[in-house]
Amino acid sequence: MEFHHKSVLLEEVIEYLHIRPNGTYVDGTLGGAGHSLRIAEKLTQGGRLIGIDQDADALLAAGERFKGKQEHVTFVHDNYCNMKEALQRLGIAKADGILLDLGVSSYQLDTPERGFTYRDAEAPLDMRMDKRESLTAEDIVNEYSEGELFRVIRDYGEDRFAKNIAKHIAEARKTKRIQTAGELTEIIRGAIPKKIQMTGGHPAKRTFQALRIELNHELEVLENSLDEMIDLLNPGGRLCIITFHSLEDRIVKVNFKKNENPCTCPKDFPICVCGKVSKGKCVTRKPVLPGKEELFENTRAKSAKLRVFERI
Repeated sequence: MEFHHKSVLLEEVIEYLHIRPNGTYVDGTLGGAGHSLRIAEKLTQGGRLIGIDQDADALLAAGERFKGKQEHVTFVHDNYCNMKEALQRLGIAKADGILLDLGVSSYQLDTPERGFTYRDAEAPLDMRMDKRESLTAEDIVNEYSEGELFRVIRDYGEDRFAKNIAKHIAEARKTKRIQTAGELTEIIRGAIPKKIQMTGGHPAKRTFQALRIELNHELEVLENSLDEMIDLLNPGGRLCIITFHSLEDRIVKVNFKKNENPCTCPKDFPICVCGKVSKGKCVTRKPVLPGKEELFENTRAKSAKLRVFERI
């Protein structure tokens, strides 16, 4: 098995992590291990890297890439939302840097049987990041109510035709269970005006994104994990997060601002009385974006944004 994935914003991540050779670092979304390999190269005696991923295929591939180089590395099969517990099991209380590279890996997109792609008509509607889970995208498509489908496509796909797409799906499944990417794509095509399809990119892209986010609870997991990850950092430690769409980026941006300035006192109060203390600072006032060279070499980097928070 080959886990192809070109790491996005690699040099920028390494720069902003400020890696200390004897520090402890956590890659919460190990994936193709591109970022982790570069981090590990900078560690010396006493340094440690913990690679976490809920995708068993990613862990297997990372083991191959790290073969003969695992002196400083420990792999954990879990969701990054359980990072604190995972580190405690390893006897680690704090980290000097944490990285999340969110979204879908190139391997997951390019492996039809994983069911993330809308470009292979025969691909199953799976989309599970963690194959130990039982619920699939096919279950959502066929068993959610029309109203629930509308909510998912509207909120997570931000598709202006969400209501019509949900209506078409609900109608189509009355006669036959929708099982493949091709079947779902054709239904979506029938719900979007042809004129829009000529200029708006692939018509199924937003719906597939929405289903993946809903199935894997991606936004909920992110929102519920950020405070804890900041608390896991040593003073001066940094949390680096790469997002790939506006919903993720908004959550990170708002959370970082809240942790930098948590005071809830009215602005006209002369002193703070709420007692909430800043946990650190936003190192990146604006998100760091891929450069022209990276965009030329890797088109999948075009929507990537990096934000960094430093603990005090």
